[in-house]
Amino acid sequence: METKIFLNLAVKDLKRAISFFNELGFPTNPKFTNEQGACIVIDKNIYVMILVEAFYQTFTPKQICDSKTTSEVLISLSMESREKVDEIIETAVKAGGTDYQEAKDYGWMYQRTFLDLDGHHWEVFYMDESQIPSEMPIEM
Repeated sequence: METKIFLNLAVKDLKRAISFFNELGFPTNPKFTNEQGACIVIDKNIYVMILVEAFYQTFTPKQICDSKTTSEVLISLSMESREKVDEIIETAVKAGGTDYQEAKDYGWMYQRTFLDLDGHHWEVFYMDESQIPSEMPIEM
């Protein structure tokens, strides 16, 4: 069996969240979707389980953070080109997300950031591994 990643995120409005991720080009797997949560397919082994807050809370005794004001996780996705990075950010904004930080261009890596409808922080980047400096700078 291949290892798969299932990232679980609490959301306030499941239907809006599903629509947002579908607009980004990430389909929903109906086999793992109901009124309490949905499985968003990012890639063949990467999934985001978006769970309504009450259902999410059944998995942990910890308080759910307000992801609009508190950082819970930085989610990073690699893309095949700089153009695809820009396209994802533009699509996220059109779907109701927020273009969160200025683009960062390190020459060998290009990165942009959006916040989804619930304030989760998504880093989207393109990296040309053949251009990575032999010594990484301390500050990126």
